[in-house]
Amino acid sequence: MRRCWAVLVSTVLLVVGLGGVASAQADTAAATAGYAPVDRPGPALSVPARALAASLQCNGPLTKRGSAPILLVPGTTMDPQVGFSWNYERAFDRLGWRWCAVTLPFDATGDIQVAGEYVVNAVRTMSKASGQKVDVLGWSQGGMVPRWALRFWPDTRALVDDVIGLSPSNHGTTVADLACQLSCNPSFWQQRSISAFTAALNSGAETFAGISYTVAYTRLDEVVVPNAGPRPSSALYTGAGKVANVATQDICPANAADHFAIGSYDAVGYAIAIDALTHAGPAVPARIATSACLLPLQPGVDPRTFAADYARFVAYAGNPAGNAADVPAEPPLKRYVFAR
Repeated sequence: MRRCWAVLVSTVLLVVGLGGVASAQADTAAATAGYAPVDRPGPALSVPARALAASLQCNGPLTKRGSAPILLVPGTTMDPQVGFSWNYERAFDRLGWRWCAVTLPFDATGDIQVAGEYVVNAVRTMSKASGQKVDVLGWSQGGMVPRWALRFWPDTRALVDDVIGLSPSNHGTTVADLACQLSCNPSFWQQRSISAFTAALNSGAETFAGISYTVAYTRLDEVVVPNAGPRPSSALYTGAGKVANVATQDICPANAADHFAIGSYDAVGYAIAIDALTHAGPAVPARIATSACLLPLQPGVDPRTFAADYARFVAYAGNPAGNAADVPAEPPLKRYVFAR
């Protein structure tokens, strides 16, 4: 049987208390396993070049003039057209910014190690075409998988300026810990807080020098859990990168965005992302106007079509039709992940 995030969310009240234990287990695994050195060159991409090229769609040609291009990366169970066309893409078009969106296999429910290759190719392609560093913006898994690319393909680090995650699954989620007992699609297995994938992702260093990391998250997240308390799962903690971990409630204490809102229409999450995109370094909460607290919708979202657009977004996320088939265990880590 295939699963969707709706099934995982239904278990959230049962697993919130497991967060501390799961985090400790993942930290222990990361500290003891023999992972590849962070500066070892990455492997050749295994995905055919034609598939990689077809996965990247842009709002126009990338030239060596204008602002840095932005790569949009969708979340688990999501297609970038459904996820971004009615919010971020429209907002960036109005700002005159160049963007590309990458489609990940099986609506980002397959092996995330393979999805990482699509991000590697997108970053390389966009930087070469534009002659500039690339800014990366992703929601949920889409805010995390670029870090897999940066961790295991070090050449990409010189090509990226900002990594902005909207409630990214940087340390997995305890919702998946409980839900994935017998059968889940590959990406759900890998997004457990206790998965081998999560430990490998955060091995060596979570961030890298020369890159600014902005994590915009909500403490009311019902998918990436725990995102409340002193150690949010979305947040980044180690490495030489410049990091800002900003909860929407840090800007607006009454902000009620959940996981799906912050990835699609929440004006506060958008304001955090835009602050990072328009300044050197990561977002700075003090720069963000509290007027965003009064906006029901972020720029780019059309109030006249919002209800239909959001309904389609949520329905697509919950529809397993394009998802990878369930498997009985987490996909094994690739050989390049290890020191030997």
